[in-house]
Amino acid sequence: NATDCGEEILLYGDTEKVVIGAVLSIIILMTIAGNGLVIISVCIVKKLRQPSNYLVVSLAAADLSVAFAVMPFVTITDLVGGEWLFGKVFCNVFIAMDVMCCTASIMTLCIISVDRYLGITRPLTYPVRQNGKLMAKMVFIVWLLSASITLPPLFGWAQNVTVERVCLISQDFGYTVYSTGVAFYIPMAVMLVMYSRIYKAAKVSAEKHRFMNFPKHYEEEGVYCLEASSRAHHSSRRTKAAEECATLSKLLRQDRKNISIFKREQKAARTLGIIVGAFTFCWLPFFLMSTARPFICGIRCSCMPLRLERTLLWLGYTNSLINPLIYAFFNRDLRTTFWNLLRCRYRNINRRLSAASMHEALKATER
Repeated sequence: NATDCGEEILLYGDTEKVVIGAVLSIIILMTIAGNGLVIISVCIVKKLRQPSNYLVVSLAAADLSVAFAVMPFVTITDLVGGEWLFGKVFCNVFIAMDVMCCTASIMTLCIISVDRYLGITRPLTYPVRQNGKLMAKMVFIVWLLSASITLPPLFGWAQNVTVERVCLISQDFGYTVYSTGVAFYIPMAVMLVMYSRIYKAAKVSAEKHRFMNFPKHYEEEGVYCLEASSRAHHSSRRTKAAEECATLSKLLRQDRKNISIFKREQKAARTLGIIVGAFTFCWLPFFLMSTARPFICGIRCSCMPLRLERTLLWLGYTNSLINPLIYAFFNRDLRTTFWNLLRCRYRNINRRLSAASMHEALKATER
C-alpha cells in the first residue's frame, strides 16, 4: 500500500474513520470557538482594548486561520489514508497557508514572551512605550516574517513535493534548516530565555518578600499608633507619636506595593511557564522530525511512518486550541467575558466588568 512516491497509505475501517473524523472535528470546532471568543471579547470589552492585547488578538487570528484554512484539508487527507486529493496547484497554496499561519502563531507567542518580560523588568519605562503603534508594528513584522518563509517554494528556490497524491513541503536541505530555524527553533530559544529571566526575577522578588514582609501585628500597631496619637495631650509626645505613625504608615504602604509587584511577577512567571511548556510539548516533536526527515530520507520523498507524521502534525495543531484556554484561565476579565458570551449575556458587559473591578479594588484596599 504505497503511492508513487513510496509513501505509506493508511487503511481505516468505517468505525475508525468515524472516530477519527469526530475527534478531529471536535478539535477544529473548539479551536474556532476559543479563538473566536478571544477576538470578540477584545473587540467588545473596553477594558481589554489595551495595546498588549493586540498581540493576543494576533495570536487568536493566526490560530483561527489554522482552524479554518488548514485543519479541514488535513482532516480529509487523514480520513482517506494520507492521500492528497486536491491537486498540485492547490498543494502549493495549502502549504503556504499552513506554514504562514502556524509560523505566525509561534512567532506571536515569542513576541508575547518578550512583551511580558519587558513589562515585568521595566515597569516604569516600558508601559509608556507600549502603545498601539508599537504593538501594530510587532504584529506586522510577525506576519511579514511568517509570509517570507512561504515564498521560496512559490518562487523556485525549493520546490514542494507535489507528485501524484502526495503533498509535502520542500525537503531541500537549506530550506529545511532555514524554515525550521526561523519558524520554530529561534522563537523557542527566545521564549525559553524570557521565561528563565522572568522566573529568576520572580524568585528574587520572593526572597525579598519573605524577608521584608511585615507581620500582621505591625498593621495592628499602626492602628494603635493612630489611636495613641489622637489621645496624646502633651504637644511633644503628640509630635513624636505622629512622626512614628507617619514612618510606620509609609513602610506599610511600601510593603503593600512590594506585595503587589511580587504577585504580578509570580503570575507572569506561572502564565508564561505554562505557555512555553504547552508550546514546546506540542511543536517540538514535529519540528525535530521535520528537521531530520530530509537528512534521513532524501529530498524527493518522506520515508517516515505516516501514522507518526500525522500524529505529530496534529499534536502541533492542538497548540492553537490550547492557547485561548490558557489565556482565559489566567485572565479574569477574559474568563468573565467568555462566560457572559457563552450565556448570551453581552448587554451591559462593560458596566458589569467595571463594577467587578471596582469591587476587587475595594477588597484589595481593605486588605
